[in-house]
Amino acid sequence: MLAVQVLGPVRAWRDGAALPLGPAGRKAVFALLALAHGRPVTRGELVDALWGERPPPSAANVIHTHVKHLRRLLEPGRGPRSPSTTIPTVGDGYALDLPPEAVDAARFRSLVARAGSVAHDEPRQAADLLTGALGLWHGRPLADVPLLAAHPGVVTLAGERRAALARHAELMTAVGAARDVLPALVEDVAAHGLDETMHALLIRAYTAAGQRDRAFDTYHVMRRRLLEELGVGPGPELTAAYLDALEETPDDDAPTGAAPAPAGVSQLPGDVPGFTGRQAELAELGRVLATERTGVPVVLVCGTAGVGKTALALHWAHRVRSHFPDGQLHVDLRGYDPRSPVAAEDALVRLLDGLGVTGADVPVDPDQRAARYRAELADRRVLVVLDNASAVDQVRALLPGTSSCLVLVTSRNSLAGLVALHGAHRLDVDQLPTSDSVALLRALIGERVRREPDAAAELAERCGRLPLALRIAAELVASRPGSTLAALTRELADRRHRLRVLDTGDDARAAVRTVFSWSYPQLRPEVARAFRRLGLHPGPDVTPPALAALAGTDRDEARRSLDVLARNSLVRPVPGGRYVVHDLLRAYAEELAVEHDPAPERLAAVDRLLAHHLATAAAATALLYPVDHPHRPDAPVAPHAFATADAARAWLDAERPTLVALCRAAERDDRPGYAVDLANTLYRYLESGHYADAATVHGCASRAARRAGDDGLLAVALTNLGALSRLLGDYDRAARHLREAIGLHRRTGGRRGGPRALSHLGIVLERLGEYEEAVSLHREALAAHRRLGSRHGEAAALLNLGNAYNRPGHHLRAAECLDRALDLFRLLDDTSGQASALANLGDVCVSLGRYPDAVRHLDAARELFQRLGHSYGVAVTLSNLGNAHTRLGDRSRAHRCYTSALETFRDIGHRYGEASALNGLGENLRAGGRLDEALAAHTDALRIATETGDQDEQDRARTGLGSTRSQA
Repeated sequence: MLAVQVLGPVRAWRDGAALPLGPAGRKAVFALLALAHGRPVTRGELVDALWGERPPPSAANVIHTHVKHLRRLLEPGRGPRSPSTTIPTVGDGYALDLPPEAVDAARFRSLVARAGSVAHDEPRQAADLLTGALGLWHGRPLADVPLLAAHPGVVTLAGERRAALARHAELMTAVGAARDVLPALVEDVAAHGLDETMHALLIRAYTAAGQRDRAFDTYHVMRRRLLEELGVGPGPELTAAYLDALEETPDDDAPTGAAPAPAGVSQLPGDVPGFTGRQAELAELGRVLATERTGVPVVLVCGTAGVGKTALALHWAHRVRSHFPDGQLHVDLRGYDPRSPVAAEDALVRLLDGLGVTGADVPVDPDQRAARYRAELADRRVLVVLDNASAVDQVRALLPGTSSCLVLVTSRNSLAGLVALHGAHRLDVDQLPTSDSVALLRALIGERVRREPDAAAELAERCGRLPLALRIAAELVASRPGSTLAALTRELADRRHRLRVLDTGDDARAAVRTVFSWSYPQLRPEVARAFRRLGLHPGPDVTPPALAALAGTDRDEARRSLDVLARNSLVRPVPGGRYVVHDLLRAYAEELAVEHDPAPERLAAVDRLLAHHLATAAAATALLYPVDHPHRPDAPVAPHAFATADAARAWLDAERPTLVALCRAAERDDRPGYAVDLANTLYRYLESGHYADAATVHGCASRAARRAGDDGLLAVALTNLGALSRLLGDYDRAARHLREAIGLHRRTGGRRGGPRALSHLGIVLERLGEYEEAVSLHREALAAHRRLGSRHGEAAALLNLGNAYNRPGHHLRAAECLDRALDLFRLLDDTSGQASALANLGDVCVSLGRYPDAVRHLDAARELFQRLGHSYGVAVTLSNLGNAHTRLGDRSRAHRCYTSALETFRDIGHRYGEASALNGLGENLRAGGRLDEALAAHTDALRIATETGDQDEQDRARTGLGSTRSQA
């Protein structure tokens, strides 16, 4: 009884015993005959398949010899002169005469045909038949005969398998078994990166399996790939699958990957003190809240500058907090700030932070970020306040996907597109009625309003009945208790100074600016100068040290000036010792600065601000990452001293939005040197998990350097950008950036940056499976560090080289490199380096079977990483400890190690670590007989490794899936 396999490596068995088919050429002849399913194959067809257009003169003899050996192998009992019945000669060729069920390709086609005949009436039976058909495959057709890879029969057969896989996925999804087809679909889309049909099927399978976050990730990765490689967007099939995923209601029992929002989270600023009037508007907002709705409810509060839109929105938001128990989110979009409006992608970072999605969990891709935001809000009752929007594009990506949330937008514009396309309910806010204006003045000033009601009404009119102007005027009145309201009102009416009005003919704005110009001259000179400087600050808020740098004063004076400005309602204090400036006041301050301060003085003020933040960031990162000093620029001014590492990190966390804004400003103002220096200074801090902000900062630095034509700066910026792409698992993009950076470093003589770029590229190529080139790059980096006399660089390069050698046949060499690295790190007293070397040495000992040594090294590494607060290092050591304990047979301890490591890798967004830990977990689960869980772990690992291009973990996942299926 003969059995033949062509669906994978070419094999043959007689009565269960494998037959030695011989060299590749003989296997090729045998496979071609098997693919013909009994049809004769001529010698010419065989010769053409084996040699193409240039066959050797002996081709016919070689074919005949191969057939002779195959006949002897397949018919050992046949006499020397008896005709062959298994491979008979037919005309000018041969045939393989076997029953159809003897060849796996024939059985596959028969099962597919049977499935097609019953699919309409019996989808479950059809799915089972296709499961059997696909189970016959063990790899590519004729996998070990590469010379036939392009043969029409092989190509056709591979296409039939993909068609069967697609139909199988459709049926399994339809009958509720989508989870079972995920491994095969993930593997197929990895091999066919631009096939929209298979990607759409994978998205639908993920959705049906309750894994909508992975469905969204798959869509966005494919969308970006289509755009980058073909210059087109997703087609209708892919788009439909994505839209269905958006609309699908998640199964409560299915893992969606979205963590619950923190209960009662609120980003709302405080309610406005002394809020007065607006009863009709509040009633209308209440009616919108009570209305039954199907889509996402959006309310647009429109009105002129200073009319009190934000005050109304915040007052109502505080009143209805109980209607939104899952939280209230707020972001000031600063749409009318000419220097630094907030882009939607940056606003998403702040909104996700309010939902508990922080650091590396925030997707870098803007579309994926928006999808994660919608997933977090799905079926939750959250109020989203989007303040000061200037365009629909600022808002569109911030709209949730479900009707359980309500969005409140404030804008000076009508945002007609928001009404037309998203059904927003527009509420127009006009100036306060005179009675409400006087009531507000009475609440702010007191008895003087009651004593002079006519003057109070006149003052309200002079302020345009705008709450912002009324508040500033009230503060000035309160500061001059000896003057009557009538006298102060005449002073305002007689005032001849008028600032340029942004919108000619807008009396309301003119009134606001007039009140500003009335209040500003009352300030002491040093406070007035401080106010003007605020117009030059690009960040969302300001601190006393930042204002001190801008104004050229000490911090105590800056703090006193801010207190005076706050008492005059020209700035608003917020928690954390920070101050916010209304956008109209910021624009007014900038106009005053241009009018009163010479350009060199303004430039010097901005230079001091930039120098202050760069120096303070350098001081903070020096305390947190002391061994990274060769890559930090020299501080331009005396740095601020931090007492503890916690204080340094707290400053970086609080100032991160401002630091990002400064980097954007440096790009806009053609300051490439500053952009690159700031990006370099922040590299280690942002690398620790703030990947979305890192992408912005390094992107700004690289664009600024490229626009300036400064190759030296561009080399440094691209090195950082490439290193970030590596951390994000985007290995192709990382390789592009790093190869360009290496070329620039060599051209410009970047002696320190060059070895760093070489090392990062070596790590990328190692992950992509290009080991020889990776080793070559690490050796080049090692030699460069030695020439520079950099012992720390030498130790780091030895560490990377040892990691590159950690593969079969090279483990001893890996251990040697890592031992030398460990000695150097100890000599340098570098605790972090010692921990990394021990962790990797432990991994090598696992590969060498030295399990007790592995546990000893890894426990020591984990202790050092925990002492350093290095969560990524702890996760790596735990994952490697899991490998060691699995080999030692302690599956319970191994399982605890893997799950703890996996949680941390997911928290910090390290995808390679996540894939590795999942594969380890799968191996451990399989050893314990928990096969379904093992399949799920390896499937997840394969998906991640496929998306990142990590060859090692792909191979490990496929091996794990195959071993697990064979035991099932």
